[in-house]
Amino acid sequence: MRNAGLFLTIALVLLGCNSGTKKSYKPASIGAINSLAVVMDNDMWEGEVGDRVREHFAAPILGLTWDEPMFTIEHMPKQVFTGTTRHRRSVLFVAIDTTAMAQVKVDVYATPQRVGVIQGKTEEELLKNLDKGAKKIIASFKDTEVKEAQKRFLRSLSKDKVMEDKFGVKLRLPSVYTMGKEEDNFVWIDREIPKGSMNLIAYEMPVSSFTNDSTLVSDIVRMRDSIGQKYIPGPDIPGKITYMVTEKAFAPYVFTTQVAGKNAIEVRGIWEIHNYPMAGPFVTYIIDDAENNRKLVMEGFTFAPATNKRDYMFELEAILRTTKFLKNQQQITAAW
Repeated sequence: MRNAGLFLTIALVLLGCNSGTKKSYKPASIGAINSLAVVMDNDMWEGEVGDRVREHFAAPILGLTWDEPMFTIEHMPKQVFTGTTRHRRSVLFVAIDTTAMAQVKVDVYATPQRVGVIQGKTEEELLKNLDKGAKKIIASFKDTEVKEAQKRFLRSLSKDKVMEDKFGVKLRLPSVYTMGKEEDNFVWIDREIPKGSMNLIAYEMPVSSFTNDSTLVSDIVRMRDSIGQKYIPGPDIPGKITYMVTEKAFAPYVFTTQVAGKNAIEVRGIWEIHNYPMAGPFVTYIIDDAENNRKLVMEGFTFAPATNKRDYMFELEAILRTTKFLKNQQQITAAW
């Protein structure tokens, strides 16, 4: 069977790494955020199996202005996967082997590291295991990438306390972000990037908001548009009133999630400027903060014309997911 010996050996190594019998030093993992090393034979990569890997792991991200892949994939045959190449943070092994599996292993060659292993005795079984295991493996990769991004924020954190003072939450906010606007129930924090800006906003809504499932999407759009009209103006154009609204042609994507251990609604879509040709992606979290009798809304959006925005939006998501609620809305020292 093709590569059976190699991948059976890999499987045994992977299983042995989790046996807990002996701990050994592992080097720090390497790689750009959202990069993925895919280890598989060249002929398989160029065929149906490779197409299926790309279908799952390079699928376009929802809510961007044009298609961008979930991960930037670097394919390599097994002969190249040696030395420091094994220290990549996210790795996917795909092979025909006598052992069938679709699993995720932790810190095999480096730390932190997630290694997805997908094998089958035949190509048909391999494709079946790939379809079955991709969702779980992708979730593990994404969780690792988010944590890596959040760890990198610690290199230089903002000392601004406005989110703590106004909303009783603490974010792991990089120091490159600065205060843009602060009003009674609204905070706007941003950073400059080439050709544009990355932005974070926060505000409160009544705790009774968004309780009707049949009108949920329209209620969210109405909220975003009213906030945009009140607080987020567009360019100053003579004779026109400009402000941010939700893009009208397509409804945003809405999911359930958790932020800081609280139930939340995640919204992804496109913003545009009323009366002016500007647009970009946004991600919004509507957090059910019943303890403080409110819905806390936190959003990240990017303006970067003619530029890929995946990694910008990923950074904003990673920041928002560092949210910590302070006890009784009083400032505390949080251990990151």
